[in-house]
Amino acid sequence: MSGHGSTVAASTISGGGALRASLRCAELPTWLVAAAIYGGWLLLTLHASLLPWWIAAPALGCIIAWHNSLQHEAIHGHPTRHRAVNDVLGMLPLGLWIPFHAYRRVHLAHHRVSRLTDPDADPESFYFTAAQWRRMPPAARRLMIFNNTLLGRLSVGPAIVAARYWWAELRALAGRDGRRVVREWWPHLALVALLLWWVTAVCGMAFWVYLLAAFVGLSLTLHRSFNEHRPARGRDSRSVTVEASPFWRLLYLGNNFHALHHRRPDLPWFRLRETHRAECGGRSEAANGFAYRGYADIFARYAVRPRDMPVHPFAADTGRPPPPRPSRRIAGGGARGNFDAG
Repeated sequence: MSGHGSTVAASTISGGGALRASLRCAELPTWLVAAAIYGGWLLLTLHASLLPWWIAAPALGCIIAWHNSLQHEAIHGHPTRHRAVNDVLGMLPLGLWIPFHAYRRVHLAHHRVSRLTDPDADPESFYFTAAQWRRMPPAARRLMIFNNTLLGRLSVGPAIVAARYWWAELRALAGRDGRRVVREWWPHLALVALLLWWVTAVCGMAFWVYLLAAFVGLSLTLHRSFNEHRPARGRDSRSVTVEASPFWRLLYLGNNFHALHHRRPDLPWFRLRETHRAECGGRSEAANGFAYRGYADIFARYAVRPRDMPVHPFAADTGRPPPPRPSRRIAGGGARGNFDAG
C-alpha cells in the first residue's frame, strides 16, 4: 500500500513538473505580463481623471516602460513563433514616440553588428565620433556630458533621444529612404491618434498628463540602458550584467542580464536569470568583467558624475591597433542620442 502511494505521489510530482515545463514552453509568463500591462494601462487610463497627476503620470510611466520591455520580447520572437501575433502584442504605441516596426528594424540591426557601440556601425550606439564631437557647439557638448550622468539621462535624456531620432527621420523622409519612413510611420500615427482619443475624449485625462507619463516611461527605459554597453576590445566585455532586484528584473524583463541576452537573444526573459546562474555559477564577474551589484550601485557611481566622455575611443578602429595619433582620440564613451531598445 505504501509502495503504491509512493508511486502515485511520484507520478503526481512528475506530472506537476511536466505541466510547469509545458507552461514555460508556451511562454505563459510572457502572456501574464502582457495581460498585466494592458489590463493595468486600461485600469489607470479609465480612472486617471480620479487620480492626481503626480500619481497617474508615474504609474502610467511604469506601465509604459514595462510595455517597452514587452515590445523588446516581441521583437526577439516571443511569446510565439508567429511574427504577426507578436506584432499585434507589441505594436500599440503606449509610449507614443517611435513606431514599433522602426524599433524592430534598428534593434535587430544592433544585434547583428560586430562593432557594438561604434557609432559608425551600431545604430543604437550612444557614442559620437571625434569628428562629430568637434563639429558640436560648446553648449551642445556640455549638454551631452550632462546627459552622460545618470540624473542627466533621466531628466534630459528622453527629450534628446526623441528629438534626435525624429530629426533623423525627417531627413530620411526627404531623401531616398522616404518610402520606408512613410511605411513605418503612417500606422503608428493612426494608432497614436486612436490612443490619444481614448485617453482624452473617453477617459477624460489631460493631454499633458499622458505626455508626462510617456516621458517617464522613456526615462525609466533609459535608466536601464544608461550603462548597458561600453567600448571594449573583446566582444563579450561590451555588454553589462546587473544583479538587479526582483522589481527591476520584472520591469525590464530580464534585460539586466544584458551580456547573456546578446549571447543568447533567443532566450525568453524568464529563463535569463537561471541560465546566467548556470553558466556563471552566480559570479557575474566571471562572465565578462562588466558587472554591477544592482542599479543602486550604478546610481551611486554615476548619478552626478559622467560615466565617461561622449566620444568613442576607437570609433574608426575595426579590430586593428589604435591609430598612432592619440591627441585626436578622446577616451571614453557617451550618449549618441539614438533611441535605445536594449
